[in-house]
Amino acid sequence: QVQLVESGGGLAQAGEPLRLSCAASGSVPSIFAMGWYRQTPGKQRELVANIVTGGLTNYADSVKGRFTISRDSAKNMAYLQMNGLKPEDTAVYYCDLRVLAGRNSGDDYWGQGTQVTVSS
Repeated sequence: QVQLVESGGGLAQAGEPLRLSCAASGSVPSIFAMGWYRQTPGKQRELVANIVTGGLTNYADSVKGRFTISRDSAKNMAYLQMNGLKPEDTAVYYCDLRVLAGRNSGDDYWGQGTQVTVSS
């Protein structure tokens, strides 16, 4: 089983940057994609950004030009650089790993989440 642990969340003022990190450990499978999602009370989890093995990326329209997702395959790490933070970015951010192949092909693994709070 793989475990994902997010870190780097906290309190920031509007316009400031934060960088989130996601560390994968345990029996890390072949990876189709890693991504960052966020969730606020009363809403479902929404995609912020993901990165497919090979380097292709996708971003929510609301974060394009401000957030950058990256991945270090050798270290089993993923990152989300968040620049120009806005109060509407406030949410719990979750790291996701989607399995490419093997017994758990197509499954998603999730971290516990890290809180990001942006004040104006």
